[in-house]
Amino acid sequence: MSDTSQASATVPARTSASLRHQGVAFVVLGAFFLTAPLAMYPVFLMKVMCFALFAAAFNLLIGYVGLLSFGHAMFLATGGYLSAHAAKVWGLPPEMALLTGTAAAAVLGLAAGLIAIRRQGIYFAMITLALSQMVFFFYLQTPFTHGEDGIQAVPRGMLFGVFDLSNVWAMYFFVYAVTGAGLLLIYRIVHSPFGQVLQAIRENEQRAISLGYRTDRYKLLAFVLSAALAGLAGATKSLVFQLASLTDAHWSMSGEVVLMTLLGGLGTVFGPVAGAFTLLAMENYLAQLGSWVTVVQGVIFVICVLTFRRGIIGELGRVIKRPL
Repeated sequence: MSDTSQASATVPARTSASLRHQGVAFVVLGAFFLTAPLAMYPVFLMKVMCFALFAAAFNLLIGYVGLLSFGHAMFLATGGYLSAHAAKVWGLPPEMALLTGTAAAAVLGLAAGLIAIRRQGIYFAMITLALSQMVFFFYLQTPFTHGEDGIQAVPRGMLFGVFDLSNVWAMYFFVYAVTGAGLLLIYRIVHSPFGQVLQAIRENEQRAISLGYRTDRYKLLAFVLSAALAGLAGATKSLVFQLASLTDAHWSMSGEVVLMTLLGGLGTVFGPVAGAFTLLAMENYLAQLGSWVTVVQGVIFVICVLTFRRGIIGELGRVIKRPL
């Protein structure tokens, strides 16, 4: 057998092994969140899952398209506000409230994407940051958000008219299902022909253009998908905490999701989940340190950047020689 034939036979084998490893990782991740409430506070775990979906949505854009957004908080907040308003004021059931928040974030993503994708690099990042700040001040001033008070006492309602989400376990498994579905969707996108084109754009956009791909359309669609999933995370979070506030729209939230993604592993399917869990665990369990918590977090981040340059999951994947 020639070297070319051997190489062509090796590629499918590597791909198959990679998919098997990722399948095992999905099972392990699912089993962890299924059994974790036995040892950890369910509300904390629900918060982790919401932010894991948010970070995974952000990672779809930066990790697989190469677009760094400094304004993803506007989609998280939009999903949260519209979902909370739909549930409390319009009286929609939770599933419809979530769809309302997700759709609103997707529409905002389309509008922002049409403006932002015309630029690249730092210019793209600055445009998204500027748009996010505009959205923040809009939510600060518009009446339906109640300004700094936010939308409080959001009813969780009855899921499909059957499951009472005021029960913490019903709410937990609902969040579990939503997060799992979101991650599976991202996994499917990444491993589809569409996902392969996105990665080609990330590696060399000019070459993708020369091959006949209309890269602006691909980037816009990826931006809208990322925005919609971030909105879904925000909508779910507003039901978990029964609150939609300006915290989710603040620019610092866009910075946190960048840290989550870098800490877990840029361009990996499961990195954002690990990054979200690590960051939120530090915020939760180091809170007793008071103002020193930011110093400790900074030291931990520096150590992680120096020792785990590919992130937690990225380094783990390198050790076992398979991408996760």
